[in-house]
Amino acid sequence: MDYKYIKQLLERYWKCETSLEEEEILRTFFSQKDIPSDMLEYRDLFVFAQQEHKNDDCLGDDFDEKILAVIEEPAPVKARTITMAQRLMPLFKAAAVVAIILTLGNAMQVPFNSAPTASGNVSEYGKTQHGASVAMGDSAVIDTLHHSSIEASEATSTAILK
Repeated sequence: MDYKYIKQLLERYWKCETSLEEEEILRTFFSQKDIPSDMLEYRDLFVFAQQEHKNDDCLGDDFDEKILAVIEEPAPVKARTITMAQRLMPLFKAAAVVAIILTLGNAMQVPFNSAPTASGNVSEYGKTQHGASVAMGDSAVIDTLHHSSIEASEATSTAILK
């Protein structure tokens, strides 16, 4: 006997190109008792596949009815009331962000406004700056650098007068 068609089906089966009907032909062929010796090694595979195909658990008609009943059942719509505060909440959040940014911007501007200008005025050099300063709350009464500079200037002025 010539088994050329079966060999072609086997080649197509290994390339995953067979249809379901052609696979059924292979299962039927390998379930026979007389199989050529060169194809005997494939017999277990196709016999097992045929047995498994017979043992497939199929879903019953009642399953389809249950699923269709669940799908076709209308879902209840729940109405929610939204208050005016909930509607305006994004606007409140945006206003809060803008207020924080403006407050931080103004806080960052204060040190630049209270710093002495570099205009070169000698009259502004020795003046005390009033405002938020850590040095104003310092416990030391006399600044040693300022005190030593005053003593040095007095010493130079007396040396010049002599």
